[in-house]
Amino acid sequence: MKWPDRKLNRLNGFDYSRDALYFVTSCVLDKACVFGEVVNEAMQLNKFGCIAEQQWHRLAELYPYVVLHAFVVMPNHVHGIIEIDRELVGTGRDLSARRLNDGAGTVNTVIAGSLPAQKIKSLSQLVGAYKTTTSKLVRSAGLAEFAWQRSFHDHIIRSEKAYNQIRDYILSNPEKWPDDVFYQQV
Repeated sequence: MKWPDRKLNRLNGFDYSRDALYFVTSCVLDKACVFGEVVNEAMQLNKFGCIAEQQWHRLAELYPYVVLHAFVVMPNHVHGIIEIDRELVGTGRDLSARRLNDGAGTVNTVIAGSLPAQKIKSLSQLVGAYKTTTSKLVRSAGLAEFAWQRSFHDHIIRSEKAYNQIRDYILSNPEKWPDDVFYQQV
């Protein structure tokens, strides 16, 4: 039996573990609104939404080459900008400078201690780690049937103009929720 051809989700031939900025979107299965609700143009996270938010920030703690930029948890999906920056990984003897972005453009540098050499995960592996740990924690918190939609959407950010437009889109997502394509399909 021949399986139907699947649309490729990633850019053919692109190394998704290389230094770059990536815009990612991941949806809850069937676009179920499980992370909270938008009230007065602001996202009000419930306990499951808080888990989704905490696990996103955990990526930067677990992987020293990850810099997180703008991020939002919506009722049934998440949007974020994730940066892979190999210069942040030490040799195991060096001190590594970590940059943390608050989502509004402010970058702070934090000096971390000695880090062991680390293999750089691809974007798919990072998002997979996020979705796996989030799923386990949401299920154990009481939403036994929770699941993410298969795969995720990504866009490689190639210019400052694109970065600014995407960051603004992410940060303004809650106020635009009634017009959001994800809301319309609920």
